[in-house]
Amino acid sequence: QVKLVESGGGLVQAGGSLRLSCLASGRSFAGKAMGWFRQAPGKEREFVAAIHWGTTRYADSVKGRFTISRDNDKNTMRLQMNNLKSEDTAVYYCATARSPLLGSRIDEYDYWGQGTQVTVSS
Repeated sequence: QVKLVESGGGLVQAGGSLRLSCLASGRSFAGKAMGWFRQAPGKEREFVAAIHWGTTRYADSVKGRFTISRDNDKNTMRLQMNNLKSEDTAVYYCATARSPLLGSRIDEYDYWGQGTQVTVSS
């Protein structure tokens, strides 16, 4: 059974940093892209970043502040978030893609974690 579990969320002041982790189990995802999405209250879930091997893709809103990384041997993915802003407040989800492509649409991903809350106070 495929399972994704996020961790590392919390409360941080604006300008601070957090590192999110995603542990995948049940199968190997080495051949598929993985990504992070987020959903703020009252808003739709949006793309944050994706990675496949050494290739990455970021939403414009986080480019230069967030860094996505992945360890295929350990089936883990991380999101280092620096210089956090109040608008980064959301539930963050990790997901595995249906293909090696670094998609930004929700329907391009098939397995999802339960999410971890990130709150940035101003």
